[in-house]
Amino acid sequence: MTDPLLAFREEFPILAKTNYLVSNSLGPMPRTVPERLAGYARDWGEQGVRAWARGWWEMPVSTGDEIGPLINAGPGEVVMMPNVTIAQSAVASAIDFAAPRDTIVMTELDFPSVLYAYHELATRLGARVVVVKSSDGITIDQEQLLAAIDERTRLVAISHVLFKSAFINDAEAICAHSHRMGALVSLDAFHSVGVIPVDVRRSGVDFLTGGVLKWLCGGPGGCFLYVAPGVRDTLAPALTGWQAHRRPFAFEERMEYADGPFRWLNGTPVIPALYAAAEGPKILRRAGIDAIRAKSVRQTSRLIELADQRGYLVNAPRDSARRGGTVAIDVPHGYEVAQVLLSRDILVDYRPGVGIRVAPYFFNRDDEVDAVMAAIDEAIATAAWERFTGRNTVVT
Repeated sequence: MTDPLLAFREEFPILAKTNYLVSNSLGPMPRTVPERLAGYARDWGEQGVRAWARGWWEMPVSTGDEIGPLINAGPGEVVMMPNVTIAQSAVASAIDFAAPRDTIVMTELDFPSVLYAYHELATRLGARVVVVKSSDGITIDQEQLLAAIDERTRLVAISHVLFKSAFINDAEAICAHSHRMGALVSLDAFHSVGVIPVDVRRSGVDFLTGGVLKWLCGGPGGCFLYVAPGVRDTLAPALTGWQAHRRPFAFEERMEYADGPFRWLNGTPVIPALYAAAEGPKILRRAGIDAIRAKSVRQTSRLIELADQRGYLVNAPRDSARRGGTVAIDVPHGYEVAQVLLSRDILVDYRPGVGIRVAPYFFNRDDEVDAVMAAIDEAIATAAWERFTGRNTVVT
């Protein structure tokens, strides 16, 4: 079978020497990034402070415009922030949680950093946080989630795709029901944008956050916030700064919010990260999200088939319509086996409670999917995992 997406392998140098199956954690670096970062150094070195007036100041918005097409957002509707925790905190800080509409609905399988922010910040702003539980640690019952969203709900702040299991929450149904209840919706789409189709117009979501770190192959420090045009200028985030001021260089004592995308920014932007952030999204726009999604479904289905053949527990949805780009496989000595794979240039990661997460992407060959399962077999059969017993790493 011919696979036109394999033509994009040359865009990512690391693929020449590794079986890269971890874009759900950190996407590979595009080959154009070193020159972009060198361009940052040249601009800083040659222009000095003049660089602010030659593109730096606008970069949180201009870089957001490179990502906008991937979620069907228009120009000026996406702004860049350092991380999703800050972006979601900006959303929380903009909302009045006065009773009787004082509730935020979340789920226990949302990414912990976002849960921390809402529990610690939003409750100090008067919010009551309701967390919908999971019965299996993999999925969220959609009827139970919808039932938790009622007339007391002010904001629904949940993950679009769950980070451990890749379960896809029904964004359209959740947004429709939330709006009927008079609530706003903020989706954390870090694990969806780039690997499944995301359309902010179709879903009607009010806020959507994500980042280029993972599926968008843009590196750390580049996250984004979409705010729906109908909401954008009606709220004023308390987590703010001088970029959000109508006249930032007037250095006035009191805040006067700008209209438009700058309204949602805060302090001085992380310029070096923005130089790298757009390179991956440009490649994805060329590859096409529909083609990426179709290949992802095929290869993740193959992973599940191979795991089933071996009797390994699969902690991912069986229904491909409910499954994102990752399959978590629980194998004996999973953490140590993952370290064996990493030592052999087969890049995966491990998460407690679900196992080894394997995330084939549009540039992966089918034989690389088979190879990771064969390597797991070998690591277990030869007890190669034993040499990693008691050794802990920081991330994977």
